[in-house]
Amino acid sequence: MMTLTREQLEDRLAALHRASLQLVSDLSRNNVLERIVRIAREQANARYAAIGIVNESGELEKFIPIGMAEAEISKIAHPPKGLGLIGALLKEQKTLRVADINKDDRRVGFPKNHPSMRSFLGVPIVTGGRMLGQIYLTDKENASEFTEDDERVIETLAAYAAVAIENSRLYEGVVERDQTLMEQFDDLTLLYNLAKSSARASGMDEILDQTLNQVISHFGVQAGEIFLREDDSEVLWLKMHRGEAASAFWSCERFNFGDDIIGRCAQEDKTIESPPLEKDVVCLRPAVIEAGFKRIVCIPLRSSNRVVGVMTVVSRADRQFSWRELDLLEAIGTWTGTAIENARLQQQSRRVAILEERERIGMDLHDGIIQSIYSVGLALDLARMSLEDDVKVARQKISEGIEGLNRAIQDIRAYILDLRPRQLHGGESLPHGVQRLLDEFRSHTRAKTNLATSENGFGGLPRSNALALFHICQESLANVAKHAYAGEVDVQLWATEEQVLLKVSDDGRGFDLGKIGQIIGHGLSNMQRRARKVGGDLKINSKEGNGTTVLAWVPWKEDSAASEEANEFS
Repeated sequence: MMTLTREQLEDRLAALHRASLQLVSDLSRNNVLERIVRIAREQANARYAAIGIVNESGELEKFIPIGMAEAEISKIAHPPKGLGLIGALLKEQKTLRVADINKDDRRVGFPKNHPSMRSFLGVPIVTGGRMLGQIYLTDKENASEFTEDDERVIETLAAYAAVAIENSRLYEGVVERDQTLMEQFDDLTLLYNLAKSSARASGMDEILDQTLNQVISHFGVQAGEIFLREDDSEVLWLKMHRGEAASAFWSCERFNFGDDIIGRCAQEDKTIESPPLEKDVVCLRPAVIEAGFKRIVCIPLRSSNRVVGVMTVVSRADRQFSWRELDLLEAIGTWTGTAIENARLQQQSRRVAILEERERIGMDLHDGIIQSIYSVGLALDLARMSLEDDVKVARQKISEGIEGLNRAIQDIRAYILDLRPRQLHGGESLPHGVQRLLDEFRSHTRAKTNLATSENGFGGLPRSNALALFHICQESLANVAKHAYAGEVDVQLWATEEQVLLKVSDDGRGFDLGKIGQIIGHGLSNMQRRARKVGGDLKINSKEGNGTTVLAWVPWKEDSAASEEANEFS
C-alpha cells in the first residue's frame, strides 16, 4: 500500500481546500451534491462515487452516482435501499473502509445489472450530531484498496460538504418563504383590486364583469362564468361569461341544484375541482369539452351562510389547482357573494325610496292640488246652476273658480320646482346660486323675495359645503311654495370666522313643530342630513300663523371624512 509523503498530503489537502471553498459558495442544492461527489472521486482516485442524502427520519431519500453512464444506471433494478454496508454506515455514523466488499459479512449483494465492485470507502456527512448524508467511493483505480490518507481527505471533504448542504437547505428555505410571501402579496393585491373596483362599480353587471376579468387574469385560465340563483329557487342561471368559446358555455345556461358539477357545487356549498373533463360522463355541456377545455373549478358564492350563485374558472390545460389557489378562490367567492347581495339590497333600497317618494307626492297632490281643483269644480257647478236665478252669485263663483285654478297652477309649478334638480354652475358663487333660486321661486309664486348677503364672495368655502347650503336653500323655498302660502320670503347669507350661515324666513301660515313630519315630509330630514354631512347643522323655528325660519350653518374648512359622501348625496 502506497503512503503519501507529507508534502504530497499537504498539496492534496490544499487542492481539496480550494475546491471546497468553491463548494460552500454554491447555494444550488443539486449543484452542491454533484460537485461533492465529483471532488470526492477525483481526490480518492475512485472509479465509482456516489452521495446519499437522508431525510429527517434518517432514511435514504436521494442518491446521486458518478462513474456510470445513464444507460447503465437505467438498467439497474432499483436504487440503493440503505441496506448492507450503506445501512451499516447509516447506523454506525462513522467512516467505513473495506478492502473487498464481497468478503465483508455486512454485504447483502447488488441488485440486478449493477456493476461488480471491490474496495469501498464510506464517510458520513454530519453536522451538529445530525447526519445529512454519506459519501460512497468504490474501486480505487491506482491501488487495490483505499488508504488512510484517502480516508482523511474524504473526511475533510465531508466536513465542507456538511456546511455546503446545510447552506443550500437554508437557502432553499429562504427562497421558498420568499416565493410564499410573493404569492400571498399577489393574492392580497387581487382581493384589494376587487374591493376597490367593486366600490366604484355602478351596478351588479359591472361587479360581475370586473370580478371575472381579474380572476381569469390572475389564475391564467381561459374562461370564467357566474351563475346566479333567483330568489330562493334551486335554479342557477348563467348571468355572465368572460373569456374564450362563449357559445360553448352558453349552450346550457340553466342548472338545477345537484345537476352537473355546477349544481353540485351549489347544493353541497363547497368548492369542487373537476377531474379531466373528457372523463366526466355526466357533463351537461359537451360543447365545452369539444372546445378544448380540460378542467373546471366551481366556487360557491355565499352571503349570510346562503349560496347566492356559483363562479367557475375553466382551463384548457390539464392542471390541478393548489390548496393556496383554492383557498383564494373560496375567499373571492365569499366576497363576490356579499357584493352581489349588497348590490341587490341597494337596488331594492332605491326602489323603496322611489315608491315612498311617489306615495308622498301622491298624498301631497291628493291633499292639496286635487282638493283645490275639486273645490273649483264645485264652485263652477254652483255658478252653472245660478246663471238663470242669480247672475251676481254665478259671477262670484266663476271668479272664485278662476282664483282657485290660479292657485292650483302655482302649486303645480311649486312641485315642478321641488322635483327639478339644481346645481351650482361652473364657477358660480354661492350668493349668485341662491339669487338664481330666488328668481325661479318668484317666477312660480306671487311671493316677494329679498336676499341679504355680505360682501364676502365666499370663494374660500369648499364646494361640498357650498353645495350643502345651496340645496338647503332650494328645499326650504320648495317647502314655502308648497305649504306656507307666504307673501314674502327673506334669505340671509353671511359668514363668521369659523362658519357660513344661511337663514330662510317666510311670513306664511307656519306649522306645529310637533307635527313636523306630517307637514313637510322628507324635506327637513334631507336638509339636516345635508348640513351634518359636511360638519354643520340646522335648526327650524315655526309657529302656526307666524311663519317659519330655517337656519343652517357649515364650517369654513372641509370635513374630509364627510366630503366624499356629501358630494355624492348632493
